[in-house]
Order: sequence, then C-alpha cells, then structure tokens
Amino acid sequence: MSAPAPCLAEPSRCKRLKAASSRDHDSVDVQVMAARPFADLQRYACFLQVQHRFHGSLLGLYHDAELNRLLPGLADLSRFAAVRKDFNDLGLALPETPAAVQASAAHALGWLYCSEGSNLGAAFLFKHSQHLGLDASHGARHLAAHPEGRALHWRAFVEQIDALRLTEQEELQAQQGAIAAFDSYRAHLHAVFDARR
Repeated sequence: MSAPAPCLAEPSRCKRLKAASSRDHDSVDVQVMAARPFADLQRYACFLQVQHRFHGSLLGLYHDAELNRLLPGLADLSRFAAVRKDFNDLGLALPETPAAVQASAAHALGWLYCSEGSNLGAAFLFKHSQHLGLDASHGARHLAAHPEGRALHWRAFVEQIDALRLTEQEELQAQQGAIAAFDSYRAHLHAVFDARR
C-alpha cells in the first residue's frame, strides 16, 4: 500500500466500499432505531455504552503510526474522548476501554470508512438527542458535527481514502474491514440492548 496515487481511472474506492457494505449499513441503521435509543435517558445511556464499545475498540487504529502516515490527521478524528465526556456529562460510570481491533492497514481502512461515515448519519441521531435535552456541549458531544461541517469533513476523508494505491488483495481486505465493522457494531448493539429485555 502506498499513498497517494496521482490519479484514479477507476470508480471511487469509497463508492466500492459503500456498495460492498450497503446491506450491512442498512441493517445497522434499522436495528439502531428499533432499539429506540432516544426514548429516554436510560435507553440513551445504553446507546452510549454501544458507542463506547465501538469507538473504544478503534482507538488503536486512529493512533496507528502507519495509518496516520497514509491518512494525515487521522489521530485527531477519533470520537472516543467525546463519548467518554458524554458519560461524564450524564453522571454515568465509565466502562473500561474495550479491547483494540487488530487489523492490517488495508483491513483497517474499511473499519475507518465505517466509523467516519457514521458521522453523516449522526446528524439524524444528534437531532433526536436534542429531544432529551442533550447537545454538543452536554451529553451528545460525540454526535455533534465536526467543526468544519459534516459534509466537508467527510469529503476530505474520502479524498484521502480514494487517493491510496492498493493492490486487488488490499481492496478486498478494505471491503472486508467495512463489513466487519458493521458486524461488530451490530454485535455491540445486541449485547447491550438485549440485556435490557
């Protein structure tokens, strides 16, 4: 893997990642809303646990030296610290940092694509959180828009991913990483919310 490629004559890598993982993405969206995470603060607290498990497991990827070489500024994008601040805002006990995802650089690109892409969907979630009296400075920090705006931030990340030169095997690994990320999030969602039933 190397970065960056001078130009791409093929369709966007992120579009291919989206196509490969769209079924998983849609499934997670449906299951998140079915869990009714904004019905009350108790259910939102469960949602924060899910977010803590997922974003905490990715912390190592965001701070990985090789990935930061390929994607400059990556270390600043993790939302895990914001999730932990949301716990503090609501007076919730902080769980231990979860075990880190172990992934090759190519595989990690799919995980990061999933994580950063969720920022776009977070606009919808952030709006719902406001009905609970939460906002960007209290309880819903990790759902708030990036200072540069969600769309601009996402486009910049996509440009970085699309500019990388990958082998066919690395392309496949990136797609597998995206699917694995959605599978992981779904597993966290069920583990937390099923325990409430």
